[in-house]
Amino acid sequence: MKPKVGVVLSGCGVYDGAEIHESVLTLLALDRAGSEAVCLAPDVEQKHVVNHLTGQPADGESRNVLVEAARIARGKVKSLAGFDPASLDALVLPGGFGAAKNLCDFAFRGADCEVHPDVARVVRAVHAAGKPVGAICIAPVILARLLGGEKPKLTIGTDPGTAAAIGKMGGEHVSCGGGKAVVDEEKRLVTTPAYMLDSPISEVSAGIEKLVAELLAMMRR
Repeated sequence: MKPKVGVVLSGCGVYDGAEIHESVLTLLALDRAGSEAVCLAPDVEQKHVVNHLTGQPADGESRNVLVEAARIARGKVKSLAGFDPASLDALVLPGGFGAAKNLCDFAFRGADCEVHPDVARVVRAVHAAGKPVGAICIAPVILARLLGGEKPKLTIGTDPGTAAAIGKMGGEHVSCGGGKAVVDEEKRLVTTPAYMLDSPISEVSAGIEKLVAELLAMMRR
């Protein structure tokens, strides 16, 4: 039976939702590794909508995170509300500004951020069960906020401001180059910087593939 790995999406599009490359590369890596991806998203309105051609807010527009995530998941996405995380063997959170705007409010409040209750419930449940959790790009700030009391080792690459915020929340930031991943074996966490660095898509893919490989290896230990 294939292991089931939850993939928490935050919409669709780098500026206001899930980073599409990171999300698709995660789904591809999981499938190639023989795992079944279970796409999940909160059923909430986005904090705002951004015109991805201009990079500017689209005034007057509103979009739903779950509905937008369905674009990436080809319709196969479940609401986090009421979802039982006991059915999962591992969990991955791709990045994109949606992770810092819709899954939590780090983009607006930094180290004082709060995590959406359904996201927090699922992440904490998977982690408490001793199952591995991965986070990509900016998403490790969610792990720092929720698990900072355990002093987890995390990476977002090399950005000093975000690294400092992770430290303020209790995490230990580890600088990491493109195409690589940081493993906290004791806490069963894996993180990779992806587009937090100025990386080509090939390096982003390599880092995500390493993250998935480490998660699956942890499941067997």
